[in-house]
Amino acid sequence: MSNPRIWLITGASSGLGREMAELVLKKGEIAVATARKPETLDDLEAAYPASQLLVLKLDVTKLEDIKAAFIQIQQVFGRLDVVFNNAGYTMAGEVEATPEGDARALFDTNFWGAVNVAREAVSFFREVNKPSGGLLLNVSSMLGIYSAPCAGFYTASKHALEGLMEAFAGELDPDWNIKISNLELGYFRTEIMKKLSTVYAHPAYTKPTLPTVAARTILLGDLPGGSAPAEGVQRIFDLSLLPDIPLHFALGKDAVGAIKAHVENLGRDATKFESWSEGLTGLELVA
Repeated sequence: MSNPRIWLITGASSGLGREMAELVLKKGEIAVATARKPETLDDLEAAYPASQLLVLKLDVTKLEDIKAAFIQIQQVFGRLDVVFNNAGYTMAGEVEATPEGDARALFDTNFWGAVNVAREAVSFFREVNKPSGGLLLNVSSMLGIYSAPCAGFYTASKHALEGLMEAFAGELDPDWNIKISNLELGYFRTEIMKKLSTVYAHPAYTKPTLPTVAARTILLGDLPGGSAPAEGVQRIFDLSLLPDIPLHFALGKDAVGAIKAHVENLGRDATKFESWSEGLTGLELVA
């Protein structure tokens, strides 16, 4: 490419992050691939010149790592075009079963890690890029829109990210030319579920008809179906080239179907009890 874009990819050691790093490089663009263990990217580093690939150590739970990565990107390349805000992991178990410390650690990565990367990205896009501008792609989930039994804290972390990014996108000055998109992904056959070694269980939730019992069985086995990660990142890459990028981007038929059904259910409940709001004016915003 005559003017290759520069991408920052978090969580590039495996899964969608690794797939995206490989695709960006194959497309002739420039990748800053980050991982908690950068040695997992040694093979990529050996295959591409330093002018096209920069590998950095980055633990998104450490703000100093995040800031150092953006400083190094500025020093090496002078600009940054796309951030693939991908680092994260999953957790399963009933709400009552999940230890608070483990749930907080999940939020440190999935929410605060992603938020701190996003804040640094927007600052870089505005203050460093000349002219200003950039694209922030947040890897969310269909479970960031609706929730499911046995996934309460994971879905909560993604719900929180979705809500904050909606607010963040609304705060940006259009003149900055910064776009934010939440990628509400369906199930892709990545390592993320294979790394799910623990599914917390509470002794009160043992009745075979309870949904969490079935969920635990499925999660600890081989999940059926799933889309190919390479196909997913190709479509995300194609999305990044569009002039008008949506704030919400559902990817995968499972994601599209579940989100549409959830929105329909919300509308049905709102309509069913709409009469209860008669006489309750609420907030009157002045246009």
